[in-house]
Amino acid sequence: MKFNEFNYTRPDIEQVKTDLKQWTDIVGSDCDLPTELNAIHKIFEIMDEVDSYETLASIRNAIDTTDEFYEQEQEFFDMNRPNLQEAYNIFNKNLIRSKNRVELEKEFGTLIFHQAELAEKTFAKEIIPDLQKENMLSTEYSKLLASAKIEFEGGVYNLSQMAPFMQKQDRETRHKAQLAVSGFLAEKEADLDRIYDEMVQIRTKIAKSLGYENFVQLAYDRLGRTDYTATEVKRFRDQVYEHIVPIVAGLADRKGKRIGIEDYKSYDLALSFKSGNPTPKGDRVWQVDKAIKMYDELSDETGEFFHRMVNMDVLELDAKKGKSGGGWCTFIPAYDTPYIFANFNGTAHDVKVLTHEAGHAFQIYQSRNLLPVYRWPTLEACEIHSMSMEFLTWPWMDLFFEGDTEKYKFDHVASSLSFLPYGVLVDEFQHGIYENPDLSPDERKALWRKIEKKYLPFKDYDDDAFMEKGTYWFRQGHIFSSPFYYIDYTLAQISAFEYFIRSRNDHEETFDNYLSLCQLGGSKPYTGLLASAGLLNPFDSGTIASIIGPIQEFLNSVDDKAL
Repeated sequence: MKFNEFNYTRPDIEQVKTDLKQWTDIVGSDCDLPTELNAIHKIFEIMDEVDSYETLASIRNAIDTTDEFYEQEQEFFDMNRPNLQEAYNIFNKNLIRSKNRVELEKEFGTLIFHQAELAEKTFAKEIIPDLQKENMLSTEYSKLLASAKIEFEGGVYNLSQMAPFMQKQDRETRHKAQLAVSGFLAEKEADLDRIYDEMVQIRTKIAKSLGYENFVQLAYDRLGRTDYTATEVKRFRDQVYEHIVPIVAGLADRKGKRIGIEDYKSYDLALSFKSGNPTPKGDRVWQVDKAIKMYDELSDETGEFFHRMVNMDVLELDAKKGKSGGGWCTFIPAYDTPYIFANFNGTAHDVKVLTHEAGHAFQIYQSRNLLPVYRWPTLEACEIHSMSMEFLTWPWMDLFFEGDTEKYKFDHVASSLSFLPYGVLVDEFQHGIYENPDLSPDERKALWRKIEKKYLPFKDYDDDAFMEKGTYWFRQGHIFSSPFYYIDYTLAQISAFEYFIRSRNDHEETFDNYLSLCQLGGSKPYTGLLASAGLLNPFDSGTIASIIGPIQEFLNSVDDKAL
């Protein structure tokens, strides 16, 4: 069955709640273990059914944000997700208090109970209207950015489609493209300020209603971070500032010399080579064909997985008018399949996003038969799968880039390393925002620019006054819709670098280790998954230093001026 044949029906929420109650009343009651186990599995079946419909509505709304039917369905779930969360919370309460807990822990492990305890802590019936408001604001933000119609050089483009212009060899084209994007965001500045201000206020209100000091710890709890706190995260950010920022500043200078611009500006940073950036040598159909060959040769497991994705038509890759921006992967339980969403634009990012999201998809496909609550790990572990897949597919990059392959590999490592300061910048900014929720829009922008100068001291916006005042984060959707989901990428990048280093010594053994990690899904917390794979803990002192050496060695081994 192909994606366009997947059936969507709006679920009857009241009936769902009635069905859930039938089984949640059994969980935690004075029943025997087999009866309770059966009830738990029935609850998971109901959750999967509802989740499948919600995921389908979300995907189809993202493909075409102007489709009125799926816009209404998205609004339906924005309003009703909190009502379902109330029913799920009753299940969590009952599960925690089960008289059969010891036996259930033997069956499921202990993590499901830790997750249930966090879920109970982060929800109360009284906050349902606020959760509904938060959902609606997130959808409004996504739709606002998807509405971009930027007139440039005789065409009309959305935000994703403007990216290639930022990589043009002609400097004035890059300059004008940045100003055009800034112009669109400036037009929407008042709306973006309002949406984010309302998000901050509603999240702060929810946190205080639940007994938290502010939204920070609530966000950590929502993300299921059971084995580290903001203290460890700050320590990690400090290590990035100490060890990585000077290296990345050096890489920026190296790039400036490479492209022949000593006094480089922000609009020069997306150009990596004077001869032009590496690009895939074919369109989306051509790239998918190359990916089929790549995954067939990588392993039996990846070959079977990717053929299934292609045959079910669950690769939504082309940038289109009215389509939501970004790239992501999700899972549709009713059809037992992952789904990949992206916006190809003819740049090297096409290959990067395809391999990245395929890493997510491969992981969930490998762990699809686990308990629903264990299919996905927490997000910092999820990103290990995606970022590592980018590197594990290196032996096949010549299929996509042909003569540009060495360019791509150098730029991939350099840009991955250069991402780390930006990633921790986003995290530090969000801590500052939610620890000081009453900042004005202008104060938020000033905070961003201050932290941006700390981690990216070389970034000069030239005559782009709009960006100079601290608005670059307007396009970072995670800040709006998935608060505090960003440090995850930086933590995972350290592990992905470790897989990169290992794979250069023994690719087959490294992939087998990666496969085993994928198959664990989320059955262990983040640090437990690291330990199972023999990966270093990024929070530990010395980890960054041990990883960065081989990465620098690789970069220094390349004569990048000759590329």
